Amino acid sequence: MEATLHIVTYLHPKGDFEKFVDENHYTEKIKEWGLSAKNQFWYKEKGFKYAVTIKGYEVYGTSTEFNTIVIEFEDGNLSCIHPAYLKEMQSNSFGKVVSTEVQSPPASDQDQQEVSSSKETQTPTVEKKPTKAKEKKETPPKLELPTDKVHFTASVKQFALSWNNFNEENDEVVVLENVKIHEDTPVDVDLAWCSHSKTLKKLELAIGENLEFDGKIVKKKLPKGKDVEEEFLVEIPPLYKINNPSKIKKS
Repeated sequence: MEATLHIVTYLHPKGDFEKFVDENHYTEKIKEWGLSAKNQFWYKEKGFKYAVTIKGYEVYGTSTEFNTIVIEFEDGNLSCIHPAYLKEMQSNSFGKVVSTEVQSPPASDQDQQEVSSSKETQTPTVEKKPTKAKEKKETPPKLELPTDKVHFTASVKQFALSWNNFNEENDEVVVLENVKIHEDTPVDVDLAWCSHSKTLKKLELAIGENLEFDGKIVKKKLPKGKDVEEEFLVEIPPLYKINNPSKIKKS
């Protein structure tokens, strides 16, 4: 009996992609994508599966707030995949879902006319009330965010919990205030947030402490925590996230 040859369509990275700084960075991103913290995953298509490892990720979106995972097959080929799709592939039921949707037979012309006539007789005429013109709210000026890693100063405002849709649980985060990007022309961001990673926990941060560090900033609003105590909720969710803070110093 001849073996069936399965052909995988590889979606190669466009060029250089983001690689993990260290094991903590890898674990943090895996958790953010809702995947279990392991080194090998399954790539599945109908009737076959291959073992793959995660080599890094690409960023996209107007402010590089979205990720595409870069996986490596055992033969060395690289391919890109959406985090949620790779998560689905880890399920034992992936590819075995059978549609149970039943379509109703089309209605005859006479039935359709009767339904239309019924709707016309039963639907009351509602008089629309004039609406007041909405007042335009002033929107804050759009920040020009750097795409590369830059130097920051900030202070710790709050420790909070934020809902992660990928793993469907609350993540620990740090809310920062007085955030400033130090470039040729400094940029005041005011509020931002970042994951309360193992690296940050080792520093035993306290509210009110001043920090300086390097990192990347993207436009990503802090999701509200679910079913948490009031002290871990954020009154004004920051609109910007700082990824992979490093060289952190208390000042």
